Amino acid sequence: MPLSDFTRLPPLLTASVGDGLASALDTVAGRAAPTHGFLRYGWFAAALAAYGGHARTLTVLREGAPVLALPFAPTGPAALRIAAVPGCYWPFRSFPVAQDAGAEPFDVALDTLARHVNALRIGPVYDDDPALAGLRAAAASRGWVALDRFVAESFLLDMAALRAEGIWPRNSTLRKNRFHEKHIADHGALDWSFVSGAGWRDEAFDDLAAVERKSWIAERTDGSDAKFTTAGHGAFWRAAAADPVVAGMMWAAVLRIDGEPAAFSFDLNAGALKYAIANSYDPRVAKHSPGKLLYYRNLVRAIDDGITTVDWGAGDSGYKRVIGAAAGPAIRDWLFVRPGLPGMIARLAGSLWRRSGNRAGQLAANDLANAASDA
Repeated sequence: MPLSDFTRLPPLLTASVGDGLASALDTVAGRAAPTHGFLRYGWFAAALAAYGGHARTLTVLREGAPVLALPFAPTGPAALRIAAVPGCYWPFRSFPVAQDAGAEPFDVALDTLARHVNALRIGPVYDDDPALAGLRAAAASRGWVALDRFVAESFLLDMAALRAEGIWPRNSTLRKNRFHEKHIADHGALDWSFVSGAGWRDEAFDDLAAVERKSWIAERTDGSDAKFTTAGHGAFWRAAAADPVVAGMMWAAVLRIDGEPAAFSFDLNAGALKYAIANSYDPRVAKHSPGKLLYYRNLVRAIDDGITTVDWGAGDSGYKRVIGAAAGPAIRDWLFVRPGLPGMIARLAGSLWRRSGNRAGQLAANDLANAASDA
C-alpha cells in the first residue's frame, strides 16, 4: 500500500492543570524563544516566595511533550475567580511557549482554563510577546473578551546597527568618558568589574543594595521599588539566582571606589538580547556621570559577548535616546475573560480597565512596585 493512501492524523494535544508549579516549565522554557528562556520554574518560584501566592500550572502536551506551560495564581476577590500570571513585573510577566507550538495549544489551553477561572490577567507584557499573540488569536476564535490597558512605551538599542555604522562608542564620547573617569578617580582607586553565574553570592547582592540605599531611590521614594534591598525586590532576585540557568543570565557591571561599591548596572542577558533592569549610583560622585560611564563599559562588553539588542523597557529619562535607543513595542496589561456572563460583564466594564492604565506612557516607581505585588 503506497504511503499516499495513509491519512495523516493531527498531532494529539492534551492539557492538564496541576497544583503548584510544574517541572514542565523548564522543558518549555528551553524550547521557547531565547528572549523568554528565563521563564523557568525557578523564576516563578522566586516570585511566589517573594510576593506571596499559590500557583497552579496548566500544561499542554503535544504527542506527550510539553509545548506550553502556564502558571496562574488567584488575584482579587475570590468570588470573581480571576487569576494572573505570577512573576516579577520586569522584564515582563508572561509564560513559556515552545517556538514551534503553533496555534492549537492555545485553543486547548483556553478551553481548559475556562473550567478553572473566569478571567486571566497577563502583563505587563510587550505587544510582540509570543504567548500574548497566541492567547489573543485563541480568544478571538473562542469568544473570549480580551481587554488591554496601555502601560508604557519601550525603548530598544540596536547594537548591531550602531557597530555597522562605524566606530562605537565615538571617539568624542570616549574622550568625555575619560575626562569624567579622571575626576571620579580623585575620590579613590577605581575598580570596574562584572558579576554573573556563580558570582551571585550574598556579598554581590549586598553590594548592589548598598548602592541603592545611598541613591536617589532611598532619598526621594519609600524605597519599595529598589531592586536589591530588603524593602524592595531583593528577596526575588536572590531567590531567582538559586536557578543556575537564570543566574547565568543575570549580569551586573559594578564600579567600586577604594573597594566600596559606588555604581552598578544590572541586566538579564537572554540570548542576543540584554534586558536593562536597574542602575544606580552614589550621589557623591553624581556630577561625573558614574552610571553613564559604567554603562558604556557594559555595552562594549555586551557587543563582545554577542549581544545585538538592549531592551531598556519603559520610560525615557533622556540618556537612552542620547545613547541611540529608539521606541520599541508598547507594554500593556491584558485581561482575558471567558465567554458567557463574565464576558458580557467585561464588555460593559472594559472602559474601567482601560482607564486604569497609565496613559502618560510612564510608570512611576510606586506603580511599578504595586504591579509587582498584585499578582
